[in-house]
Amino acid sequence: MPELQRLRPDHAPALLAFERENRAYFAATIPDRGDDYFAHFDARHAALLAAQEAGLDHFHVLVDGDGAVLGRVNLVEVRDGSAELGYRIAEKASGRGLATAAVLRTCALAATTYGLTALRAVTTLDNAGSRAVLDRTGFIPGDGILLDGRPGMRYARDLTELRDDLRRSAA
Repeated sequence: MPELQRLRPDHAPALLAFERENRAYFAATIPDRGDDYFAHFDARHAALLAAQEAGLDHFHVLVDGDGAVLGRVNLVEVRDGSAELGYRIAEKASGRGLATAAVLRTCALAATTYGLTALRAVTTLDNAGSRAVLDRTGFIPGDGILLDGRPGMRYARDLTELRDDLRRSAA
């Protein structure tokens, strides 16, 4: 079973390979990162790690037994007890429940380790897989929005009940 790991400097080569291999797949349902992302990947990776170290964001990769990245789950714009959730799973790993499991694990981390009380997420309406993951992991749909010119939806998840349940089960 793949392992969710907090982003580290040594993940950079596998993460870049993941992003390159899945670029067209991701661009079919979410805005493309653009050529600049790949051209300056090392600097961007260092900036992500610095933001994580400062507690502004929390980045995770889903890694298989060989060290290949199968997905990523990020919590960005951490403030006032909340953050925005974003995730992507490799095409070769889709349809196996990995996104759902990784999002659930990240929600637990957000509620316990990171002390967050709420998460937000957005997705395009044509991204049925992402909408299903959000529905299965306790996110509630909200307002409609435009994402890169495409119809989308905001979602929210209250983490206080999850945090309380996790505390009770640990006691």
